[in-house]
Amino acid sequence: MNGPDDGLAGFFVDLMESLGLLGAAIAVGADNLFPPIPSEIILPLAGFAAAQGTFSLTGALLATTLGSVVGAMILYGLGRGFGRERAVWVFTHVPLLKLGDLERTEAWFARHGYKAIFFGRMIPIFRSLISLPAGVERMNVGLFLLLTAGGSAVWNAIWVVAGFRLGEEWDRVEPYAGTFQKVVVVAVAVLVCVFVVVRVREYFPRRRRGH
Repeated sequence: MNGPDDGLAGFFVDLMESLGLLGAAIAVGADNLFPPIPSEIILPLAGFAAAQGTFSLTGALLATTLGSVVGAMILYGLGRGFGRERAVWVFTHVPLLKLGDLERTEAWFARHGYKAIFFGRMIPIFRSLISLPAGVERMNVGLFLLLTAGGSAVWNAIWVVAGFRLGEEWDRVEPYAGTFQKVVVVAVAVLVCVFVVVRVREYFPRRRRGH
């Protein structure tokens, strides 16, 4: 199969060429477990491999979705094993965190958890992290699988089909994927900074003038 021959892209192309659909599933599962691996690059590569005849387009869609579900289930299991009691300990002992933060998160998850699981599969970083609170909150496994598979199937299909249609020009999607991921990372960094600043001010309020 002709295509990228170096770097991360080359590694995953070799993996898919060697293991076929299993390689595609492993690649996408690794993306779920290790967020720095960009699925927006791996998925078009799976489409490219299908266009080159390594496997079928339908097979690529099924294998990548299976990989997403397996990766998500591993993280769900870790969250479930961690449990709420340990989460409470973390929020009551880690500086800048409060038990109220956990309670608000749980309330939010109770209201929007289903939507978060489905649409979270389409957002870099969150596609991995969202599985952890689902496990901690012991979300129904069957429903978690259904929502994860549905959201993953939609997201994967967009990128796999794009890679399939572009063929050897699959890397044309890379700038768009990179920009999208950077926007999400910057947004998360800004939110974290705002949270830290607000919480530090709560812990160390400025002295009133004249005191």
